[in-house]
Amino acid sequence: MRLPLARGLRTRLVVAFLLVAALSALITAALTFRQARGAILQRTQNAAVHDLRLQTDSLAPNLPAEPTDDDLRGLSRQLDRVGGARGWNTAVSRADGPPLGTASPVGTALGAAARKSNTTLYERTDRSDVPRLLIAMPVNYEARSGTSAAKPSGLVVYATFALGAEQADISALIAAAWAGAVPALAFAAVAALFAARRVLRPVRHLRTAAEKITSGALDTRLDVTGNDELAELTGTFNAMASSLERDDAELRRMEANARRFAADVSHELRTPLAAMAAVTDALDEDAHSGQLPPDTADAVLLISDETRKLSRMVEDLMEISRFDAGAAALHLDEVPLRTLLLKTLTLRGWNEPGQVVTRLPDRDVRVRVDARRVDVVLANLIANALRHGTPPVTVEARVLDDSLVIDVADRGPGIPEDVLPYVFDRFYKADVARTRSEGSGLGLAIARENVRLHGGTLTAANSRGSGAVFTLSLPIATLREEQA
Repeated sequence: MRLPLARGLRTRLVVAFLLVAALSALITAALTFRQARGAILQRTQNAAVHDLRLQTDSLAPNLPAEPTDDDLRGLSRQLDRVGGARGWNTAVSRADGPPLGTASPVGTALGAAARKSNTTLYERTDRSDVPRLLIAMPVNYEARSGTSAAKPSGLVVYATFALGAEQADISALIAAAWAGAVPALAFAAVAALFAARRVLRPVRHLRTAAEKITSGALDTRLDVTGNDELAELTGTFNAMASSLERDDAELRRMEANARRFAADVSHELRTPLAAMAAVTDALDEDAHSGQLPPDTADAVLLISDETRKLSRMVEDLMEISRFDAGAAALHLDEVPLRTLLLKTLTLRGWNEPGQVVTRLPDRDVRVRVDARRVDVVLANLIANALRHGTPPVTVEARVLDDSLVIDVADRGPGIPEDVLPYVFDRFYKADVARTRSEGSGLGLAIARENVRLHGGTLTAANSRGSGAVFTLSLPIATLREEQA
């Protein structure tokens, strides 16, 4: 159903825009006044500079080549007499002397700047009730001798005069502007306040409510008042908030149940799996020694292998549960970087350079990390590279500023582009045909959680040649070169 035009949000916005247009007209009037004020002062200033230049060019040539102080005072008195209606007071100074004449004490900074640039300079001051204009005009030899090249004489003529008439004109402009602007501004202010109250208040309420929902207060609701577009928007907002609250509660319940189930199952399976592993280890010895029939030996070895896989999966689930519960602790220790990497290779029987090639800094450094967790990360990355790539795997470590960066690169086919965003997801496997593999599907997820616990990052990409490269970056709390 269409709302009456007079009660819709569009009408109120049009009225608000009209009020903004009225305010824009006032601003235009103010800018016009500003331009007029500047034009009045600029015109007076230009006329004064022109008159002073004419009189200076007329009287300065009468000065002797080396004028005395009396000569400079005489030139000042002559300029005062020809000032006419401007009623200026003048003074003359040479490069090494103060201004001499009837002008009020003037600073020499403006004269020094005019002498240096050989340009007429001026400034307006408001040191008294009536603003005044100060002009500093350098005298050139050209005016005195008629030479074609203007050469500074070192003399500067100062002139000061009041801007009382101009101030009166500007005051009249101000009075006229206020006389027309005050009523318009008052009307526009009242109308603008009314429009802001009726139009912007619901918008502010919506913004506040959205901020509360963003912060997690999903039970936030707004009162629906009126029947315009904002009322419809408020109703839609409340419906959205209700849907979000229901979905959030359901997701939290399902997530909590899933975490609790995984933790409980892992905990319950741990004990029987330990017993099964002990039994299968004993049976493995009999199977390898030939004490069992061939068919029985093959079955024993298969059961033993599957038991180890199940044990690793249970351990991974327990580790993930600790991360989810926030119970994973970080134990930092200062260890040599070379020892940290070589220990990971030695414990798992990875030899160099057949399976792994390491590239370490020339000088060993000591890094402050949780060695056990970094070992888990490196072992997982290298094992994946050996499993899905072609040996040898390259492990390159380097120190950049306050970060330890380790690249693990293989020579395999790489990771498909559509798979890269998901390689660290739990239980994700790119090849659906590999439903059964040696890994649990949690290794990379656990590696990423261990890196996050250090405050670092773990990323995956494809190298320019062939193969995948995983980059581990850890901030180093303590880092120094290993002393020889």
